[in-house]
Amino acid sequence: MTVMTRRLGRSNLEVSALGLGCWAIGGAMAAGDQQLGYAGVDDDLAVQGLHRAVELGITLFDTADAYGAGHSERLLGRVLADHPDVLVATKFGNTIDESTRQLTGVDTSPSYVREALQASLRRLGRDRVDLYQLHTPDVDDARAAELVDTLEDLAAEGLIGWYGISTDDPGRAEVFAAGPRCTAVQLQLNVLDDNPDMLDVCERHDLAGLCRSPLAMGLLGGRYTSASRLPADDIRGRQPEWLRWFSDGSPSPEFLERLDAVRHILTAEGRTPAQGALGWIWAHHPQTVPLPGFRNPSQVAENVAALDYGPLSKSQHRDIEAILDRLPAGV
Repeated sequence: MTVMTRRLGRSNLEVSALGLGCWAIGGAMAAGDQQLGYAGVDDDLAVQGLHRAVELGITLFDTADAYGAGHSERLLGRVLADHPDVLVATKFGNTIDESTRQLTGVDTSPSYVREALQASLRRLGRDRVDLYQLHTPDVDDARAAELVDTLEDLAAEGLIGWYGISTDDPGRAEVFAAGPRCTAVQLQLNVLDDNPDMLDVCERHDLAGLCRSPLAMGLLGGRYTSASRLPADDIRGRQPEWLRWFSDGSPSPEFLERLDAVRHILTAEGRTPAQGALGWIWAHHPQTVPLPGFRNPSQVAENVAALDYGPLSKSQHRDIEAILDRLPAGV
């Protein structure tokens, strides 16, 4: 099976051009009374989805110790035990209580980074994390530089392969990019939300751009209308402030209008809207690797099938940018 690949930044590792994000399969979690995860996730379906992804050639899975307060890592560990060649990216920075599925705070001290890494390794059943990422980037420059030193030490000890940061702050990403073993930044990017400043950081420092929310939390799947209402136990129905694409439990009219304006291009040549949205990311920048989430094998199969279509054409990409009024002046 031949799967389209992309280089993972400075590491020169070749990974499937599509990774999978494993937040949703972590299931329920909370910070105090605030529910942050996905309720009602079926572990059996999630595991079937993971197996299906490996069968279809996916070689990069992105998770975090916070996802389900360790549950996502444990599911990955079960499935990937027989696939040491598959790369796992996880994240640190939150403190968690696995027994209650609670996020209990934030700790980015060097000693806690080591503690969190050992706990992730146990849950994943591995002796090394391929890509270790800061999940809580709201740190000052001094702490960021200290974290880079700690991560370099962990790489030298063989406990991690490479590291990165999840942020949309170019300045914070620049601090991490100074570290020799930094190879990726995780940034928000989808056809409705460009992120040129962060992509510029990736380009200047030869970092992979791992794209979270590549389908705008499902909006780009094309199944929602102005009449759609999400249940209260769905995080999109509770509307945390960072979740832009839904409002009061329904899809944002603004973003639905943008999707409708470009839907005919996204679905050209038989693509589903989601497959077209993933194709836009590949066409938009050569260092991007989208990380769509999933909860079952059918979602995995649809997303992975986007690899068969590949990037949108240059003309399709340009037409979308023109419709969304994002072409540079004079073009």
